[in-house]
Amino acid sequence: MGKLALAAKITHVPSMYLSELPGARQGTRQDAIDGHVEIGRRCRELGVDTIVVFDTHWLVNANYHVNCGPHFKGLYTSNELPHFISNMAYEFPGNPELGKLLAEVCNDWGVETLAHEATTLAPEYGTLVPMRYMNADQHFKVVSVSALCQAHYLNDSARLGWAMRRAVEDHYDGTVAFFASGSLSHRFAQNGLAPEFAFRIWSPFLEALDRDVVRMWQAGEWKQFCGMLPEYAAKGHGEGFMHDTAMLLGALGWSGYDGRAEVVTPYFGASGTGQINAVFPVTPVGGEAIPKAQASSAEGYTNVQQRL
Repeated sequence: MGKLALAAKITHVPSMYLSELPGARQGTRQDAIDGHVEIGRRCRELGVDTIVVFDTHWLVNANYHVNCGPHFKGLYTSNELPHFISNMAYEFPGNPELGKLLAEVCNDWGVETLAHEATTLAPEYGTLVPMRYMNADQHFKVVSVSALCQAHYLNDSARLGWAMRRAVEDHYDGTVAFFASGSLSHRFAQNGLAPEFAFRIWSPFLEALDRDVVRMWQAGEWKQFCGMLPEYAAKGHGEGFMHDTAMLLGALGWSGYDGRAEVVTPYFGASGTGQINAVFPVTPVGGEAIPKAQASSAEGYTNVQQRL
């Protein structure tokens, strides 16, 4: 059937867009932009038709959600950092067929997920910034998945990632890439200090923690990393509570994954946060290590069809 051809943890820092514009920041994020271009090039070589982005800027409070409209076009201004991203143009095709399939199989695996194909909902900049550099020619279809999950279990996010791989490999006729779009530590510089920390990490502790995580990824220490992920997400200020990373590693087999990460853009600081572009080789793996569904096994649980 289908193929998951490439998986990556990617940055989406808005200073990449500033880096294009005349001014003091021009050219300062070219390494991150080049990393996106390289990952996009690899996707083309592998025959990828659709990119699925686990987007840590799409905040949700209940269920998991898939934005799979047929086409996306507009001007985007960040509500978080409107002085960084203002009136940024975007356009690319969606993939309603794949989006609905992803949600259906996630539900089959006990992770309640809703697909939105007939929607005016626009993607967030965790999707838009990477697509600006990987997909300027609209070569790829794009599906966005909510990954700023406010009241969710990391175990369910890992299971969602695995279910989405099963959807692709068992039911989809095409080739797909999965991207976890989010930082490592995500402790923004305190208000008033942002310029001072434009290219730095907020604290030596967070930088040391991030660098050890990258070392673990490169060494293939997945059992140890998956075991510490909840605490890393909390104490390390992980972006989106690290649900994007749980989704990505779930797709790769969770603690049973046997690949080693390849760093494309080395770890760097941005407004206090820790950033990277890294590719995770997709390897054949069983689902034995995938966590059991957690929310849907809770006492008193009812599925969304019964609640709406």
